Amino acid sequence: MKKWTIAIAPVVLMAACTEEAENPGSDVANEQQGLQQVTMVLDWTPNTNHTGLYVAQEKGYFEEQGLDVEIILPGEAGANQLVASNQAEFGIGAQESLTEARVQGIPIVSIAALIQHNTSGFASPKEKGIESPSDYEGKTYGGWGAPVEKAVLGSIMEQEAADVENVDIVNIGNSDFFTAVERDIDFAWIYYGWTGIEAELRGDELNMQYLTEYSDKLDYYTPILMTNENMIAEDPKTVRAFTKAVSAGYEFAIDEPQQAADILIESVPDLEPELVKASQEWLSPKYQDDAARFGEQQEQVWADYAAWMFDNGLLDEELDVEQAYTNEFLPEVEN
Repeated sequence: MKKWTIAIAPVVLMAACTEEAENPGSDVANEQQGLQQVTMVLDWTPNTNHTGLYVAQEKGYFEEQGLDVEIILPGEAGANQLVASNQAEFGIGAQESLTEARVQGIPIVSIAALIQHNTSGFASPKEKGIESPSDYEGKTYGGWGAPVEKAVLGSIMEQEAADVENVDIVNIGNSDFFTAVERDIDFAWIYYGWTGIEAELRGDELNMQYLTEYSDKLDYYTPILMTNENMIAEDPKTVRAFTKAVSAGYEFAIDEPQQAADILIESVPDLEPELVKASQEWLSPKYQDDAARFGEQQEQVWADYAAWMFDNGLLDEELDVEQAYTNEFLPEVEN
């Protein structure tokens, strides 16, 4: 799912410039400490999908690996483009967008799954009476204007003999979910770990149809950690060091969700503390879930979703799955 960050990204970049102006010796200090400067670009505004990154920064895991990491927002270009063009060494993405990018010849590669199973789905206020995909007929769906939305809606509606052509699909851009369902739409595609938890805190009851309830092929990795082919070929040591530090950050968040939440809140003061803490408690067990180690990716997951995209006309050609992801840089599981 696409996230919207255009309006706030310049603020972050300006802040980075201001910090550099106020601390002109910071680069020199880092060089003296032997730290390598690395840029990490998010996919959206900071949230609990990203907690492990902020933990790694706060706990010194990046420094232990010889890295000085700057976390930025993507702006108009988007994380895929910034990573592909070497403007950022690492980024947060999603399997769906990386699959599309790979088929288009964009040289980005997934190096870790940040959440093992897809936690997204279609949500609506309970009073709308939308309890299954067949109820989407005659309703208004609010999305961001991507072809994958109609394809996903259609594929799960078909299972209940319903027709996606009977859904009014509108583009709501970056509108707030809660405002949109009161004013303009009936349902939308959300990540439960953030928007769903916010609904719980607000006392708003939601009906939720998770994608994984309707197809194993829709249980794809989102979000993912990515880099580009050039980094892997030219600087695998940095890729390995970065991935090790990130893994340590997420492992801490798995073991200590409330401490991890506090770190995220301190790092990003604009976030609502109650939402962060509740979301973190819900999401921490889902980072690794049933995988042998944090970040592990399975070929079958990549192949299944790519096949689904191809079959639904979302790809011009089939994906070379082996080139799209790697587990090579994940830390080995300690016995």
